[in-house]
Amino acid sequence: MSTTQAATQAAFDAALQRVKSLTQRPDNATLLKLYALYKQATEGDNTTPKPSLTDLVARAKWDAWSALKGTPAEVAMQRYIELVDTLD
Repeated sequence: MSTTQAATQAAFDAALQRVKSLTQRPDNATLLKLYALYKQATEGDNTTPKPSLTDLVARAKWDAWSALKGTPAEVAMQRYIELVDTLD
């Protein structure tokens, strides 16, 4: 792991901790972005089966994660960090 990758990973880990101690709960759209960026950063492209249309929450999460297909993990981490930095 390069120095840049290590620094990004450390900042990502710090952002994961900060998000747990936010004073206000983010809106659902922001939570969905955080979820998708986290999944892309930690697991890569979504390869899970598409959930049923009747499971609205699972489908929204699946769609958000799938929209990031092809995004490198380091880029997803950086976007996650930037999004957390905008939150209280």
